[in-house]
Amino acid sequence: MTIAVFGSINMDVTAYMERLPKPGETLHGKDYKLGLGGKGANQAVAARKLGSDVRFICRLGNDDFAKPAERELASYGVDLSLVARDAAGATGIAIINVGEGGENFISLVAGSNMNMDLTDVERAQPALAAAKVLLLQLETPLAASLAAAAIVRAHGGIVILDPAPAPKEGLSGDVLRAVDVVTPNETEAGLILGWQPQSLDEGLQAAIELRSRGAGTAVVKLGARGVAVAAEGVAEIIPAFKVTAIDTVAAGDSFNGGLAHALEQGMPITAALRFAAACGALSTTRRGASAAAPEKAEVEAFLASA
Repeated sequence: MTIAVFGSINMDVTAYMERLPKPGETLHGKDYKLGLGGKGANQAVAARKLGSDVRFICRLGNDDFAKPAERELASYGVDLSLVARDAAGATGIAIINVGEGGENFISLVAGSNMNMDLTDVERAQPALAAAKVLLLQLETPLAASLAAAAIVRAHGGIVILDPAPAPKEGLSGDVLRAVDVVTPNETEAGLILGWQPQSLDEGLQAAIELRSRGAGTAVVKLGARGVAVAAEGVAEIIPAFKVTAIDTVAAGDSFNGGLAHALEQGMPITAALRFAAACGALSTTRRGASAAAPEKAEVEAFLASA
């Protein structure tokens, strides 16, 4: 059994600040970090650190950021056979500011991520056909992602879509029906639905509405408040785990990687989401994006003590 990830890869330049600057303001940072990022890479690493066999389909540019990105992927044991070089492109980068309590804002330059197309789907066809779970995001072109999803579902696999960054025009019912699980946070749910949930009860209402629009399973991530899920025979809230957060960058990616691993292992949806929530919570207690994802032993110990 394998997990396939079709998505983005970046190098992240992260500055740690006492607080986030206001528009037009310059602040001294306390520290900075250069590391692997991009929602696709973060989710691939998160699932791999939990023990899953991961196939990552992505494009790097032909620049100085490509080699360190490959080295970091390899250091986590992610298979590199489907990582392509875009000869005329640049590796995606993200400029991240992190303030006190882990709050952040991110500027993204997609580079070669947005050059992914059906040729990437074709070269990955055997891996997609063999995947039990496919992870998708919206940092690469949607048409290529949906083509990858069709192959996985045709062979009995599960497709998880992290609709981030959510398009201003939302997502159609056709897109929601093309995947099995959709996992927006409250902001992304607001862009899709036209209204943003502000509480756990509204999060559950949003999940139910997403399901009525075509999603088979809708999961609304509500940060420190918890997670709401609507699925066949399921409509409930999963409470958040209490941790001291220092960096929330990629917490959602650790959540999605954890969810993919749990579903690959055959967990029922509520147990899988509790496992995923633990992954996301633990990732906020350390710095970095891909580097912050926890290993399976950590998650199991955390769940046992919760």
